[in-house]
Amino acid sequence: MLKNSKIFRKFLISYIVILIIPSIAGSMSYRTSIAVTQSISIENSITQLQKAQEILERRMAEVEGFTRQLALNEDLYVLINKKPNNLDVYEIWKMTKQISSYSQTNDFLQNFYIYLKNFNIILKPGSAYFRPEHYYLTSYYNDLSLDEWKKTFFGKTHSREILPLRPFVNGGTQTSAITYLQSLPLSSTNGSSPAIVVVNIDSGTIDSLLSDFQDRYGGWANISDEQGHTISIQGTGKAEMGKLDGDPRFDKQKISQFYNGDLVITIRSKTNGWIYQAGIPRDVLMENANTIKYISWAVTGVALLIGLLVGLVLSYRNCAPINRLLGIMKEQFGKDEAIGRNEYDFLYGNISTIITNNKHLESELNRQLPLVRDAFLKRLIAGEFRTREEIESAVVLADIGLNVDTGYAGILQIHGYAGMDSVEILNELNTARLILKQAMLDDDSHILLTDLGSDRIVAIFASKSGEAGTEAERENIQNTLDKHARFVFDEYRITITAALGNYFSTAMEVSYSFEQARKTMEHTGDTNGQGTLWFSEIQMKNETYYYPLELELRLIRTIRAGDIDEAKSIVGLIIARNTETWELSVEMKHQLIGELKGTLLKLLDQKTFLESDTLENVKNRIIDISTNDAIEPIQREIDGIMEELCELIASKKNAAQAKIVEQINQYVAEAYGDPQLNLYRIAEKMERPEKYISQLFKEVTGTNLSDHLEKIRMDQAAVLLSANDQTIDEIASRVGYNSSHTFRRAFKRVMGASPSSYRQTVKD
Repeated sequence: MLKNSKIFRKFLISYIVILIIPSIAGSMSYRTSIAVTQSISIENSITQLQKAQEILERRMAEVEGFTRQLALNEDLYVLINKKPNNLDVYEIWKMTKQISSYSQTNDFLQNFYIYLKNFNIILKPGSAYFRPEHYYLTSYYNDLSLDEWKKTFFGKTHSREILPLRPFVNGGTQTSAITYLQSLPLSSTNGSSPAIVVVNIDSGTIDSLLSDFQDRYGGWANISDEQGHTISIQGTGKAEMGKLDGDPRFDKQKISQFYNGDLVITIRSKTNGWIYQAGIPRDVLMENANTIKYISWAVTGVALLIGLLVGLVLSYRNCAPINRLLGIMKEQFGKDEAIGRNEYDFLYGNISTIITNNKHLESELNRQLPLVRDAFLKRLIAGEFRTREEIESAVVLADIGLNVDTGYAGILQIHGYAGMDSVEILNELNTARLILKQAMLDDDSHILLTDLGSDRIVAIFASKSGEAGTEAERENIQNTLDKHARFVFDEYRITITAALGNYFSTAMEVSYSFEQARKTMEHTGDTNGQGTLWFSEIQMKNETYYYPLELELRLIRTIRAGDIDEAKSIVGLIIARNTETWELSVEMKHQLIGELKGTLLKLLDQKTFLESDTLENVKNRIIDISTNDAIEPIQREIDGIMEELCELIASKKNAAQAKIVEQINQYVAEAYGDPQLNLYRIAEKMERPEKYISQLFKEVTGTNLSDHLEKIRMDQAAVLLSANDQTIDEIASRVGYNSSHTFRRAFKRVMGASPSSYRQTVKD
């Protein structure tokens, strides 16, 4: 059995040895629990104070960023630079509306205003005071008179200036606040500025960041600036802090130290120089030490028991695959083979053998790679590939490393060996082919070569970047062939001629270009010694026409798919092949046009066209095509018929798609309250793939399906909020949200306001 195997026992012993280590640590943990708890508590307190510092500095940075945003506000800039006698009340009202949104993003911006010196106006979110005295009646500092307030705030330039904590009355409520001042524009340096941004930050907002030190620990907290002015203070007074700072026993450079029974933590900000201090009583720090000591043995015992059970499970699970692997190895390499000293040596030896055999197989495959490439090229020029994807897969398998989508196909023939088939001649021909192929590959890496009989070589010239189908590419190929023809003649007295087909624009057309090269090769005897002949240079009078079956099937599939551009391209290719390079007889021309008409008539038998009202009209247009007309008007008429067919297919497709989208909208409108409603559920309902449903809805409506579902839910939530008879949690559940927090975030993102604010707005 598996549990009785050697591997199982080895794993289990290993886990038991590992369990002994925490057992020893558990027996010693109670001795060090006090020191560890004290160290952790200090670190946690420091971390907590650092987090409060980070939050406060981030909020202050947001306040500073807010003033920089105001400095870039074009409407505010216009107001600052207007003349005093050119006051526009609408612009004032517009600016108060603009700044209203800032107070919703940061609780430090709940009470701010902008003073415009040219108009002597104070702008607040949603309101304006046309005299600062009016603002001073409701919001003022207890220790500053009106004149002192104006002189201190508006009589000079401020650059990120922070005034320390001072008593402040806000709307009749007595509180304390620190004040952030920034002149606008930011470059103001002349003693006064056109505008001042004033942000009053309530002490309670800052105190909330440090409340844990008093509420949780019964301690105190204090924040002061570089000059010692108080920013925030809790659980103690300014007198006690003065004694602490003046006591020589207190080291101000230490982060943590015990002072008069308290752990005092001191952090100095590198950003603004503020000093953060917090005090925690020693007895609170050590409260959990004894509890940890008492439960340490219990935890150790439970950990041993659980660890033993886990060790049994892991031992069984880890040894199972090794035993299965051993069984496979024994089965493959012989059941009677001795395992040896241990199972791992047995596995190591057999896996090494497998790796060695794999490397040998890889080497053999690499050796066979030229044969695979040669077979690929022969299939390519023979036109055996049915799809582009099949060609791409074969290119990867053959490791071609070239893009064969565009270029020219050609045939090179070695002369001087006709009628001689002795072994010596064949060997000499093989040598000549190898010399020619090696010379061409060394000179240009964009050439693919394969043999075609004993005295012919097929060459595929892949287009280089930027040269596809250009005259420059033809000249480069011509020069390359001429150069190699001279080289092999001068060095080895080998004479070659080359025949090249027309340019192919896709890999599927390589076989067409090769067939053209093969037909061109038949005319090389009439070139009076010319080394290279192009298919476009010969005029062929053919006794038949070019319209292969595979091209007809491709045309039918293309029209069924509604791809009019590809259909026109195929018809253009057929016409070009039969008129530009061949000279068709009148009879062959009539037969070709008749075949094209027959192809179009075959399409009309499809269900899509049989149900159409335009069937008879299209059918008559096809029948009325006269084979006696010139080829150009015939091609234009065929293109027009194909356009009408493709438009009909597109309209049918659009109608079907619109129906699916309508069903989706109806289903979403009915099931939006289901929290499990998502793209998968909708696709399952529509019996379509998820990707298809998503892309279809986006294409038809211009909106993502997830955004549409969210909008439906938010619209319904807005209706329920207007009724004012359900809580926000109940509304969130009714519109398909399990979490009210997620609902609130989504509602604010879509509607621009929180649910409670929206309800209050509707109520007002």
